[in-house]
Amino acid sequence: MTATRRTVLAVPGSSDRFIAKARGLGVDALFLDLEDAVAPPVKVESRQRIVAALTSPDGFAAPLVTVRVNGWESPWTYGDVIEVVTGAGAHIDALLLPKTQSAAQVQALDLLLTQVEHTAGLPLGRIGLEVQIEDAVGLLHVNEIAASSPRLQSLVYGPGDFMASLGMGGLNVGAQPAGYPADAFHHVLMSILVAARAHGLQAIDGPFVAIRDVDGFRRSAELSAALGYDGKWVLHPDQVEAGNQIYSPRQADFDRALKIMSAYAAATATSGGAVGAIVVDDEMVDEAGVKLAAAIAARGAAAGMEGIR
Repeated sequence: MTATRRTVLAVPGSSDRFIAKARGLGVDALFLDLEDAVAPPVKVESRQRIVAALTSPDGFAAPLVTVRVNGWESPWTYGDVIEVVTGAGAHIDALLLPKTQSAAQVQALDLLLTQVEHTAGLPLGRIGLEVQIEDAVGLLHVNEIAASSPRLQSLVYGPGDFMASLGMGGLNVGAQPAGYPADAFHHVLMSILVAARAHGLQAIDGPFVAIRDVDGFRRSAELSAALGYDGKWVLHPDQVEAGNQIYSPRQADFDRALKIMSAYAAATATSGGAVGAIVVDDEMVDEAGVKLAAAIAARGAAAGMEGIR
């Protein structure tokens, strides 16, 4: 089963303080950043800081640890992959590629990563890839991007660059632009989600940068969670508890999903009459309803939930 990513913590790779704070946080995943959170003068030296952090015996509580390299539009991508994967590849679950605009960019990273794995004596193909969709070009090519590499694990929405790409009003990354009466991000979120699901990938929402506005974070997270997103980036410990809760099923829904699956399995069996539709809690349930229940049950199980006995 693919690792759950309800909360994905962004950690600047240039900051020993933030790296130390991230070690014990109860997030599902984190990424050590070499891109936007790291100033250009310290990008190169931050590579070895990340290698040291990954190879430290202190470890991270997060089950999934990844690294965001710089995008191909920059001069740093090659060096990021060579130094970080050679130095700490055994401790990296995936690389995150920002500003992805084409399948070719993902395939180039896949090929480079394979070469580094060969050279470093690492298992070929073990390190996964995640990609960010951050502008209009990337969104137009999102389906080809989602099909571009067997290493791919997730598609990630990058709201800041995307808002800038479209010329959206507002300076609060992840918040709805003022003056628009509907969800300004619905089309992009759905496009990424459909491409992800069509190719068996997770879909991850991007950050909400007003770190003290937990209510605003909750509103943003609830919108993408309602669509079916697997999780969201978090930038501050105050966002972690809310994110883990929002991207897990409610206990009542999880329990009802298990009840539906159990009742349907019994009814469709030969011993139960082999019926194709049943009534559960005054609602008709057929195969489509069971698929929905199974999806909720799987999400809850991945989050460590157990049914009430």
